Amino acid sequence: MIGKSAIPFLLGVAAGGAIVCLCCSSRPRRGGGRRKGGESSGFSSYSELCCRVCKLAHPGVMCTPSLYMAETFLFTSESVNEGHPDKLCDQISDAVLDACLAGDPDSKVACETCAKTGMVMIFGEVTTKARVDYEKVVRDTCRDAGFTSEEVGLNCDTCQVIVNVEEQSPEIAWSVHGMGTKETEEIGAGDQGIMFGYATDETPELMPLTHVLATRLGAQLTKVRKNGTLPWLRPDGKTQVTVEYRNERGAMVPIRVHTVLISTQHDETVSHDEIANALRRHVILPVIPTAYLDDQTIFHLNPSGRFVIGGPHGDAGLTGRKIIVDTYGGWGAHGGGAFSGKDPTKVDRSGAYIVRQAAKSVVAAGLARRCIIQVSYAIGVAEPLSIFVDTYGTGAIPDRDILAIVKENFDFRPGMVAQQLDLNRGGYRYRKTAAYGHFGRSDPDFTWEVVKPLTCRGKPLDSLDSLSGQLLVRPFSSSDETSPSTIL
Repeated sequence: MIGKSAIPFLLGVAAGGAIVCLCCSSRPRRGGGRRKGGESSGFSSYSELCCRVCKLAHPGVMCTPSLYMAETFLFTSESVNEGHPDKLCDQISDAVLDACLAGDPDSKVACETCAKTGMVMIFGEVTTKARVDYEKVVRDTCRDAGFTSEEVGLNCDTCQVIVNVEEQSPEIAWSVHGMGTKETEEIGAGDQGIMFGYATDETPELMPLTHVLATRLGAQLTKVRKNGTLPWLRPDGKTQVTVEYRNERGAMVPIRVHTVLISTQHDETVSHDEIANALRRHVILPVIPTAYLDDQTIFHLNPSGRFVIGGPHGDAGLTGRKIIVDTYGGWGAHGGGAFSGKDPTKVDRSGAYIVRQAAKSVVAAGLARRCIIQVSYAIGVAEPLSIFVDTYGTGAIPDRDILAIVKENFDFRPGMVAQQLDLNRGGYRYRKTAAYGHFGRSDPDFTWEVVKPLTCRGKPLDSLDSLSGQLLVRPFSSSDETSPSTIL
């Protein structure tokens, strides 16, 4: 039997300072002496009981459901700026892809990039009719990111540029697109693999709040560097946000921002206090809604104390090393394949794009509050090997029925994905995806972010009697006071 001595171990303090019972995850309140509106007048003279466990631990306690329950948890996502060496490499690889597709929409590109002090190398397989000045593409991309001198980590005008590119293997070419002879619907996957798409109703973008905030902090850092607000900022930087969540029957409900971490490269002349104050005023407050901040929020601003050496001089960069930053910040799942530098026949990219659109459309339609979709492919085979749907228990209808709706509304064959999402168009398109996330963006070039109206058995979902009254999700209002401000 649990005695009164157990009381200190069964009472806790949840977010917002609410006293909660750790047995039943609710807030004890006094049974009598109620104020107007039913508000509790204190925590003394308890007269009613919550449950058998609470009865033994807290004699005379009555518990009521609390907004701040004991079963909260912390989750963290990180992001990196366009001046981070890995992100610089992603942008260069995608800039090469853009240049190839702009001159030849049928280009086949698998371009990798690495960078270190005074050097950038691109290498891989490219088959294209476009005439591409690879060295110019590299230097222009480095310049746009802010690498204009050795002092900031790389000089775009004087660094060595190495190009080691050859044509796509004829064996792969025959298998995937028949050396250009296959019809669009017959084009096979460029490789085997698994891809995941994820969506959650916790933000207007149907993206995880941790990821949205971390990404936007990084974008804001770059914005105030380039517009001269904080001229002492340098290109390299990283952000990280920890949010306290509540699990609401499988849906993720953000409660508050627990921790904000920013590490940014800077000039030698600026003091640590000046950096911290400027980051709070010009980066954090314009991005994170005040409703998520409280006096308990922790801030780590340049915790290393000094970050002058950065970019490729501080750390070597390589394409494809920030795949979680590119996607959902650690939520959902990831198949392991990077995106940048790959044309649409590479399903690591196009497959991930189409399952994001599918998952987002499911949540936007009210079929679930949270959804993950997996697709898998075999090299040279057009039809996917498998499609999987999981709504984490938040589905308005069974997952098997949502899977049937997904299959009805989306064509996962690589050639058809490229056609439907207009993925063979280059210009200044893919390079934009290579910094600040591939998902949750409102830019019209991010065609996979367009919600697709869903049908079931050929009829719009909102006209189906079988689904009437079962759509449980309230659409997220962009005017919600906790809606993150738009930076990108």
